[in-house]
Amino acid sequence: MSNEFRTADGGRIDRRRPVRFRFDGQDYEGREGDTLASALLANGVHQISTSIKYGRPRGIMAAGPEDPNALVQIEKPFPEPMLTATTVELVDGLEATSIPGQGRLSDEPDPARYDAMHAHCDVLVVGAGPAGLAAALTAARSGARVIVADADTEFGGALLGSGEELDRKPGTDWVRRAVAELESLPEVRTLPRTTVFGHYEDGYFVAVQHRGDDAPSRQRIWRIRARETVLATGAHERPVVFTGNDRPGTMLAASARSYLHRYGVLPGTRAVVFTTNDSAYAAAIDLHDAGVEIAAIVDVRDVVPTYWASLCVERGITIRPDAAVVGTSGVDRVVSAHLAGLRSDEHQPVTVRQVVRCDLLLVSGGWNPAVHLHAQGRGGVRYSERIGGYVPEEDLRSVRSAGACAGVFGTGDCLRTGAEAGESAARAAGFDATAPELPAAKNPPVLAGRTTWLLPSPADSEGANQFVDLARDATVADIRKAVGAGLDSVEHVKRYTTIGTAHDQGKTSGTLTSGIIAQLLGREPSRTTTFRAPYTPVAFAALAGRDRGDLYDPVRVTAMHDWHVQRGAPFENVGQWKRPWYYPRPGEDMETAVLRECAAVRSGVGMQDVSTLGKIDVQGPDAAAFLDLVYTNKMSTLKVGRIRYGLMCTADGMVFDDGTVMRTGEHRYLISTTSGGAAGVLDWLEEWLQTEWPQLRVHLTSVTEQWATIALAGPKSREVLARVATGLELDNDAFPFMSWQDGVVAGRRARVCRISFSGELAFEINVPWWYGREVWEALHEAGRPFDITPYGTETMHVLRAEKGFPIVGQDTDGTVTPHDLGMSWAVSKKKDDFLGMRSFARADNARPDRKHLVGLRPQDESLVLPEGSQLVASEVLPAPPVPMLGHVTSSYRSAVLGGGFSLALVKGGRDRIGDTVYSPLDGRLVPLTVTEPVFYDKEGARRDG
Repeated sequence: MSNEFRTADGGRIDRRRPVRFRFDGQDYEGREGDTLASALLANGVHQISTSIKYGRPRGIMAAGPEDPNALVQIEKPFPEPMLTATTVELVDGLEATSIPGQGRLSDEPDPARYDAMHAHCDVLVVGAGPAGLAAALTAARSGARVIVADADTEFGGALLGSGEELDRKPGTDWVRRAVAELESLPEVRTLPRTTVFGHYEDGYFVAVQHRGDDAPSRQRIWRIRARETVLATGAHERPVVFTGNDRPGTMLAASARSYLHRYGVLPGTRAVVFTTNDSAYAAAIDLHDAGVEIAAIVDVRDVVPTYWASLCVERGITIRPDAAVVGTSGVDRVVSAHLAGLRSDEHQPVTVRQVVRCDLLLVSGGWNPAVHLHAQGRGGVRYSERIGGYVPEEDLRSVRSAGACAGVFGTGDCLRTGAEAGESAARAAGFDATAPELPAAKNPPVLAGRTTWLLPSPADSEGANQFVDLARDATVADIRKAVGAGLDSVEHVKRYTTIGTAHDQGKTSGTLTSGIIAQLLGREPSRTTTFRAPYTPVAFAALAGRDRGDLYDPVRVTAMHDWHVQRGAPFENVGQWKRPWYYPRPGEDMETAVLRECAAVRSGVGMQDVSTLGKIDVQGPDAAAFLDLVYTNKMSTLKVGRIRYGLMCTADGMVFDDGTVMRTGEHRYLISTTSGGAAGVLDWLEEWLQTEWPQLRVHLTSVTEQWATIALAGPKSREVLARVATGLELDNDAFPFMSWQDGVVAGRRARVCRISFSGELAFEINVPWWYGREVWEALHEAGRPFDITPYGTETMHVLRAEKGFPIVGQDTDGTVTPHDLGMSWAVSKKKDDFLGMRSFARADNARPDRKHLVGLRPQDESLVLPEGSQLVASEVLPAPPVPMLGHVTSSYRSAVLGGGFSLALVKGGRDRIGDTVYSPLDGRLVPLTVTEPVFYDKEGARRDG
């Protein structure tokens, strides 16, 4: 087949430029300017997918993003799943396949580039149809900075696909002049192919621009801040629900008209037109004049519009008033429509009285204004009986709606309201604007439509084959079940049935659902569902832009990073930091390397790069009082030159972070945090300081990146440090545990602390960042006679776990108090207040069955439990649900313990010490002995060397 349904002339395609493409393995030809949908229709292809739930054949229903059916998988130029064929621009070499409701992600990296732009304007106009262009011209002529964005490949909106005239000339002529004027103005930016998909506070809008595969960037995200906004987003034609309304060949009437005028495509050869309003008559007339046989126009109204009836009489088109389509026949495509008369008292169909042969069924149930962006900006919507749809309740501050999205459908009225909105927006932005002279549009008389949601059929009383949301295969029967279960809120029914949750976000089904619920309950429609961003699906790649791969999140490295790379260390991501995980020697796996590193620290000396620990400088006359409020223990009594361990809790008494506090002056402290928690702690402290205690004279400064920090740990660490240090007294009496001194290390000024996270004699050497590697290498060289061993985060975890030191975020989960960790000693009883203090008095925090941090030793010492393993009390599992005692938080193999060991959170754990608990592993229950959390050097004798 090759374009046998293409008209001989007309349309806005370039007939001189063929475009070759493949669909479902078959070669086709389209024209430049086609969408994939229009090209398929031109080749007589209607079925392009199958439904997600029932596997029913589905065809092209619409001509834009509102289509619920036409999902395809693009294979070339780059695999992309679940794109709507009606919005896919046809390019040479395009390959696509039909999909059963789901797509397939590419297993290859996307080679395209995605960008982001930020823009400010006085007036943003969303939509470039008649209303949008009139608004943009009016605002632009005032001198305002204007941005006009429209999702289509060219501006014009409905005028591109209707063939309407303005000033007795093609409406597209006026569009061309308007666009040329806008593009000539220096303060105007036009953005075709750009969908504004999100509306947020204070005039903030987010849009995605499709720039094509041959552009420098495939898609671009625009973040726009507008002083004033005009929404001219148009409306979506609404279907009517009847039995078999999902068969391919069933199409929205205005979309069929658009395929004719925009693409020169006839969607069928013999059509039945089913309508509740005047708009479908224009489609019938135009298609008839293009060569499509119109078998009948079926109008639910008992009185038909005189103007359109006269045009039909001239063409010999039959009109059947007071009737409805109540069913269809066909397998892969509609072959006939079933017509029935209506009972005037209940507006319900009677028995089928005629079956009309057709290969195209055009439907128009009215129009749904596209109020999505208005509602996203927290604008209210109300149901309008006049149009049977939802319209903006009122304009928002700095945002006004115009044209069809405001419930105004005539072209002349759209032009007028658009110009008025543009004038209002420009004036509000401080410009002297005057509405321009507008072209004259035809204004045929309009007969009020008759709102019709559902046409039950005697052959389908429950509505099992009456589809409301074709994208979700949701039927009237599904809504009946929801209502029968007592749900009468459209939001609840939406979640019960999944209506409106697919790629189209209920553009055709949302209002229908509200109407059908109201019909079933015998009331008027009230609420509609909530409109949320994005208006149309947006690729994650576009949202990420260039923030992908190594740029997805800032990569932070220490001053010694290159040294670690040269030693072959794999890295662990901690927050945004790259931390050496372990240092394998030739032939070593991770476990072997870690056991070697642990043994070196316990028996000799090791060194670790701990520059990533968060460091926050706290200064001010009220610094001591502030720290007393945020830590559970007292910091104001700390003397200059000393260090104290501290815990921070949230207001509910749960451990938030831990670290050390170093007093460096009378009104100055340096606090350390976990590597991954530094930013969160600083944010937390600033929040309390700025919002709750603004009277405190305190300043906080992050200095994490200013210091390179090296941990030197092990019995030989003092001897190594002594070889390169001057001005430091290193014996225990002069340099006690949890104190600090300033001196010189490897020729550089340094601050040295006696802190240990391993339980061994240890020092932390802090030097300015740019001297970090120099001092690191000097220490490594000084330690050669002692076989100094660099160690990574995994070894650090083993060493600290052997000593029972918890890691916040690994051994805690947001529900753990200091008492649960066995750290009641770190909670002051002498302070009047601190964050979390009152929560410790809650009865729940004193429950004996709270989870406590304890140790576990497998009775099979060779076993290392997986972290996260669940714990049960019995060696025989009871019937589900199985009560859990807790879970393993940390688990390692220990060189000094000679086997596996774990830390765990266990209900009433401290009362279970010595007991046996069990953990499911590989289909069996393994026995574990509950122990105290400190496994090694319980007396702390090794801390001082």
